[in-house]
Amino acid sequence: MLVGLDRDLRAESVDTGIVRSVTVNRRDLIDKHLARYSRPWSTLRELIQNAADAAATSVTIKITTKPSLRVPTPQSDDPSTQLKHVLYNHTVELWKVGNNGQTFRPEDWARLQDIATGNPDEDKIGAFGVGFYSVFDISENPWVYSGTDALQFYYTKDNDLVANRRKLPKRTDTFLELPARDSTSSVPHGQELFSLCQFLVSSMTFGGLQTIQLLIDDWRILSLRKSRADPVTLEIPGGLDKTTPGKFMRVSQITQEGVQVEAEWMKVLDSRASLQSGPATTNPLESTKKSVFSFFKRAAGPSSQSNVKPEQDIKSVADKTPQDLAATSKHKTFFHVNKATIVTNVDRDLGTEFLKLRKKPPPKSTTISFLAQSYDQSAASSLNASPVASKLFKSIVPDGKGHIYVGFSTSQTSGLAAHLNMPALVPTVEREQLDLNSKHIKTWNIELLRAAGLVARISWSAATMELQERLSKYPGMTGGKVLAPEELQEILPAVKWKYETFDWSSTFPLPDVGRYIQDVFWDCAKDFSLFSTRGFVPLDNVRVTSADLSFVEELPIVPESLLQLGLVKRLRREEVLTDVQINDIVYILEKSKKTRTPMQLQQLLAYLATKARANTISQREIQSVLNATVATDDELTPTRILALNDIKEFVNPDRIPPDMPLPPTTIPFKYTKKLSKFDTDALGFQELGPLKWLKWLTEDARANRQLPPEQNMEANSAFASKVLKTLSQNWSNMSQDTKTAMTKLLENRTIIPTKQGMKKPSETYFSSVKLFADLPVVENLNNVKEGFLSALGVRKVLEIGVVFDRLMSGSSQQWSHVDLIKYLASVWDDVPARDRERLKSTPVCPAEGLDGKPTQGRFQISELYEPNDALRRLGLPILQWPREYEPRSKEAKLLRILGLRDAPPYADLVNIIATAGKSADNSLREYALKYFIEHSQSKGYAASPTADVRTPFIPIQGPEDKLSAPADCFTNERAAVFGFSLLRSDLQKYAVLFGVQPDPPIDRCIERLIRKPPRSERQAREMFGYMTSRLGVIKNKHVEALGGANIVPVTTLKDTGNEGASRVRHLPPRMCFLGNGGELANMFDFVDFGKEAELFLMRCGSKHEVNITDIAYLFTQQPAMLMNELKQDRYLEVLMKMSREWKSIKKDKSLVEKLKQAPFLLATKVESLDQPFNLTDDDAKEDSKKWHLAKASEIVIIDEIGNYNLFKAHVLAAPQLDETLEHMYADLGTPGLTSLVEERQQIAGLEPGKRPDQGAALKLQSIILERARLFLHDYPADSRRHDSKWLEKNLTVQTVRSIIIKTSLRGTNIKHEQEKAATLRQDTNSRMWTICIIENYDMAQVSRALARLLLIRPRPFDWIVLEKILLSELRSLQEAGINVDRILQQKEKDAQMAHEMHQRQLEQERRARDEREALEQAMEAQGGRDMDSDVDSRPADPIPGDFPGNNDGKGHEVENAQEPAGLFDGFRKMLGFDPARKPQAASPKGERIEDDHDATEPMEPQRPDADSKQPLPPEPQGPPMTPDELSELSRRAIQTTRPHNASTVKGGPEVHEVKEAHTTCDPSPGTELIYSGRAANLRVLLDVEFIEASGTSKEEFMTTNAEGLKRFASILQDCAAIYKLPRESMNIFYDDKGKTIAFNQQNNVFFNYQTFRNNHLAMVEQGNRDLPIRSWALTTAHELAHNIEGDHNVRFHNVLQSIIESHIPNIADASRMRPIPATSPRQAVHPTRQPTPPPPRQNIPRPSGTAALKGTFKR
Repeated sequence: MLVGLDRDLRAESVDTGIVRSVTVNRRDLIDKHLARYSRPWSTLRELIQNAADAAATSVTIKITTKPSLRVPTPQSDDPSTQLKHVLYNHTVELWKVGNNGQTFRPEDWARLQDIATGNPDEDKIGAFGVGFYSVFDISENPWVYSGTDALQFYYTKDNDLVANRRKLPKRTDTFLELPARDSTSSVPHGQELFSLCQFLVSSMTFGGLQTIQLLIDDWRILSLRKSRADPVTLEIPGGLDKTTPGKFMRVSQITQEGVQVEAEWMKVLDSRASLQSGPATTNPLESTKKSVFSFFKRAAGPSSQSNVKPEQDIKSVADKTPQDLAATSKHKTFFHVNKATIVTNVDRDLGTEFLKLRKKPPPKSTTISFLAQSYDQSAASSLNASPVASKLFKSIVPDGKGHIYVGFSTSQTSGLAAHLNMPALVPTVEREQLDLNSKHIKTWNIELLRAAGLVARISWSAATMELQERLSKYPGMTGGKVLAPEELQEILPAVKWKYETFDWSSTFPLPDVGRYIQDVFWDCAKDFSLFSTRGFVPLDNVRVTSADLSFVEELPIVPESLLQLGLVKRLRREEVLTDVQINDIVYILEKSKKTRTPMQLQQLLAYLATKARANTISQREIQSVLNATVATDDELTPTRILALNDIKEFVNPDRIPPDMPLPPTTIPFKYTKKLSKFDTDALGFQELGPLKWLKWLTEDARANRQLPPEQNMEANSAFASKVLKTLSQNWSNMSQDTKTAMTKLLENRTIIPTKQGMKKPSETYFSSVKLFADLPVVENLNNVKEGFLSALGVRKVLEIGVVFDRLMSGSSQQWSHVDLIKYLASVWDDVPARDRERLKSTPVCPAEGLDGKPTQGRFQISELYEPNDALRRLGLPILQWPREYEPRSKEAKLLRILGLRDAPPYADLVNIIATAGKSADNSLREYALKYFIEHSQSKGYAASPTADVRTPFIPIQGPEDKLSAPADCFTNERAAVFGFSLLRSDLQKYAVLFGVQPDPPIDRCIERLIRKPPRSERQAREMFGYMTSRLGVIKNKHVEALGGANIVPVTTLKDTGNEGASRVRHLPPRMCFLGNGGELANMFDFVDFGKEAELFLMRCGSKHEVNITDIAYLFTQQPAMLMNELKQDRYLEVLMKMSREWKSIKKDKSLVEKLKQAPFLLATKVESLDQPFNLTDDDAKEDSKKWHLAKASEIVIIDEIGNYNLFKAHVLAAPQLDETLEHMYADLGTPGLTSLVEERQQIAGLEPGKRPDQGAALKLQSIILERARLFLHDYPADSRRHDSKWLEKNLTVQTVRSIIIKTSLRGTNIKHEQEKAATLRQDTNSRMWTICIIENYDMAQVSRALARLLLIRPRPFDWIVLEKILLSELRSLQEAGINVDRILQQKEKDAQMAHEMHQRQLEQERRARDEREALEQAMEAQGGRDMDSDVDSRPADPIPGDFPGNNDGKGHEVENAQEPAGLFDGFRKMLGFDPARKPQAASPKGERIEDDHDATEPMEPQRPDADSKQPLPPEPQGPPMTPDELSELSRRAIQTTRPHNASTVKGGPEVHEVKEAHTTCDPSPGTELIYSGRAANLRVLLDVEFIEASGTSKEEFMTTNAEGLKRFASILQDCAAIYKLPRESMNIFYDDKGKTIAFNQQNNVFFNYQTFRNNHLAMVEQGNRDLPIRSWALTTAHELAHNIEGDHNVRFHNVLQSIIESHIPNIADASRMRPIPATSPRQAVHPTRQPTPPPPRQNIPRPSGTAALKGTFKR
């Protein structure tokens, strides 16, 4: 509406509105905007820029002054005085600015008179057309003279600006006269004058201007002259991309020209200028290159050193200089300009927008200039530069921060120490900043900045090439050498200056400007050379380090003085310039053909050691460096090539003298003398040990002839002495293994100098051996340790062979064996080990003969025994010793060392005993046994390995000559029952010494028991009793063997009364039972061998009782015998017990298969029928049934009571006692009866045109679809066949004329035919289900047919409940506790949520499709690269509250299977059904009603919302309780209830809140109750808050509600009578705000009068007490259950169920179980069929209809 109104209003205003031009106040526009610039001298900048655009080469600025009227002109002729007077006392009268550029053309005059009409020439800088108007900041009536015309501007009285143009004589120049607008304007002087001069100097930076002059009157204050050298074309590197990233611009060529700017100024500028520190004193490099730089050096004069003083105040300088202000000073500065030609190629859109904004097209080509100083130019500019000159030229030469120029300088920095001039760059109006706001102008400017990056990179390359050419002249750079230190220091200042020029920094005020330039600078070319110790080298090859790496001088290293420069820092920060790595050093060492010098090798090792100490290098890296290093040591003689990969050791001078010959694997000492032990370890060098050194000397060096003859220790005694001295010094520090190895190396070599020459050590003697004069005695080994020589074999005693040869030769000097022993005992410590071994193995001593004389033969000493009577008695060979044998003498000790025995070994003594036993030498045997016992500890017999002895030598009980090995006899007398030998009684106390065990190994006992089991009860008692004593060593493997072995004797009588005719059979322990067996004794084998034997049999698998598995096995063998023994009732109990243990029994697959074939299952069969079955006949007599044993396949399960009533006389029916029993029957193969019944329907009235009125069918269909949701709400998902949504799509109701059902039992000729009021049929084509009804249908039959569709296995109770729901009004169901509104509204919510979820899925699919299409388009734009679509195809997030399969609560309201389900459970309890049963998961075989997908797919239970704080259902606690346990708990729950006698009830009771599918108990603060009186003798308590809030006293409340309280008390007294509670235990309370119905506190029960008054008072007043009694009776049961369990867990519900079930008769009697009046018209048809009343309605917030028996309770 508003849009239409605006459009109409706009159209009307065009036609009828008042039209008027927009006017501009020109004076205000100029004064306030066009003439206002932020930077000083902006007017002169604009005028000089105009001169540059007119191609002027000269500009003159003259200030005409006007004398002061107050200060007279001085009379002095001194120029300084006159000038000073003009500057400080005159005022400005006129500014005159002229140039020699092109004169004005007509279009120029026209543009001058039009504001904002810029220069259309794309090559000119001016674009806005407002720059000229900056002159109005100085003058209000400026004059312009050019060519033949003059133009005067002035304001009229109306402040209108007009221009008066007139003709003049022709002139060739252009100038402006600007009369001062303020007659008091002072003449620029002091700092202002200096600032003006600085500005004029900066105007010489770029452009074609060659001269600029500043005059004040006739005083030439400043004169500037610029000179250029011939331009030189720069080479563009080949790998550089000359095009900008946007492809708009390309560098076509670039030239370099040198520039000199010479300034001459009056010294009046020196008087006030503030100085800055001048450039550092340097020596400019003299280059021989003929380039633009030589021009500046020649112009600068011959001086090579600047004498600029440090920074100082200009005033102090002026005081020291003559005050001749009119005198002049001169100075020159030098720089170069790299000017690039840029060719542009913009697209049409950008060109159009550019033209629209700038009023001129973008130039087809432009230029970018790069202004900087080289090191030479800077040095030349600094020569003789005064502080004033330095400050004056500060702006022309970058001082570290260059600027962006657009003709003139802007405030934008370039990020370099260089200026960048870009005439085509578009600035803001004031020319102070760049325009990066306007979209298209920004694109243009960014491309120009990127082109500037290209120019900067080319300039970098040019500077690099110039420095490279200079480097090529250095000798150090020829032949691949490294720069000499002096050469490096000479070139470094120039390199550093270059790096500082390109020291990129952030730009201001627009940081992005620098980024655009830098990005292209780095990205336009891959090759980037950096200065290093090897000159300019590609960046990839340059490294950084602070360490001295002169040992790899070939590695290019960045000089340390360059590391702090910003450019180098950035390269390091970006990790393109990296530190030296070990692999770099390895690469150089491997690549280089040059070997390292000794000095370099020392430096290399020191470097590696330093890195190792800092833990910055690994052992692998160190080894890689050493492997690549080769050095030449020409200091050695001869010259030696050191390949460090072969070096393994270093020499320790404290152990081996460095001047000794060393192996080639040992590094010379001079390279390691400065290294620590840690360093050598880190380098992987091992210390050269004396053993390895000696091995090389004696073997390797000689084999390879590496040593000269004078270093052969086997031939040169002097060298041998030196080597032996070295080894001797290290001997004490050597390990024993080293000593042994060294001895082996030397013992067979002639290395010992003697008088007889070089001898082997074993052939030489110490000088102390003087027994014979011709012995080879050592000499010249004074400094060699005696112990070392002894170890080598130098002898201190005579060699044993010499002794044998010389002293036992049969001559007069012959010694006896006694003399020999005495001599050896005196020198034994010095006898070599080899001689000792020879002496032990040589027969040198005779034995004692029978007569005491020596035998003829000789024996080794180890074959003889000490002279001792005890040993003689044992018959052992004794050493012949003619003198008295002293065991403590030296000779005796030596004999024992040589092997003389003092006792026989254990094995020899055993053989003596055994041999004596075999030969019946009892005296020797007993003496040897005694010797064994007496010396068992002293001689070590007790520690001998007796278990390994197999020789029988130990006497055992029995015959005197019978012997046994230790392992074959035992000491435990009970082991004899198994036939084991027992140690002789008098020796049993020494059993440990002999190695005899108390008991035989258990394996041997078991083996004998199995091989020869007991034959009698006595023998079994003994054997099993003994085995019980061994239970500690019987393992599981033994139990496994014993449990299945036939070892238990069982006596069976062949003939009753004739004991002698008994026979014994053996059974495994697992097949036997312990005890007498009682009534089971005839069915199972029971044995009794006493308590001790019983323990062993229990360990082997015998049991006291027969378990269910045993019975199951017995069922497979003798079911009839069991039936005969147990009788029917007990047999049925056994089957019930078996069904409860069925889960464990059916794990035995073989047992289950046997049970399936065994006729052991009980079944009933009706033997006779008194009359035909009639559903409506309530007087039918009980049928006669008979029990049978049959196979599972011969029995049927009653899964449909109607069919059973038809065929009960023809089938064997499984007992209907418990579902677990039926499950066992089903697992064994028992079919359901329904699967055996065939049904045929004859329905009249189905044909179109013959159908009766369908009104009742439609009404019934509506009721079914509405009430099915209420019915199914209570049933778990696994019991449902279909849901209400399925019914809506697949069920119809149709009225027919008649229904006849013909039913037959499969396999028989038995048939039944019935007329029905309702039945269920399925269309074979559409698969739709139809409930067919007759006109006066029976709701019971409808419920029965419908239940078959809704439930997998409907029971009669389910039909009754469904009938009740279909017949009752919704209000009645609501009162019965079913939350009808919520359940029915859930349907609408489900539909709405499903619709929303569907819409959300559609939206997500649309977004996914759009994203996929966008992705495909992007891929096509990138070149059509194949890429699999990765669009998320996951389903949409579920709507909060939505659940899978959200049908009638399926999937989101699942009751705990072990808890009562609510209202319907109450019906079940009242009617005698088990409320805890779970419907069968699958229908019986042959069920004709088919399952659909929804009924079979697994359902997920509802998850509580995150903010509902609703916990999960309680877990089952402990094992299930037996009926007896539940009965006991129910009794205790009633008996523990007690009266309440306190006057108050304080503290917050716990609220037990039952919520739908999840039970939870949440603590909640309660109210305080106070005693207020009695009603019918029951205590009444009131809520204190109610009393305070209402202002009602206790008395008033009791009086007002006396009648209601009395009626409520009467109901509660009836409830107390139901449970046989004392009446005074029932208490009434009143709480009008809380939701509490009742609570239990400390076994006191309280009931809320508010609930009764709202729900039941009116009923009681009308005489209806039945429903209130039932309601409060159930509530009372709930509170009684809390006496046992406080929480609503499984235990609580079991107790509650037990209380109610045990008192259903009482509840029925008290309430007379009257039905709730029905409102269905079907009552008229069947007046006798009354619906079962629902449980009481309780006034609580109902989460669902199934929670009617739950609710909110307090305890």
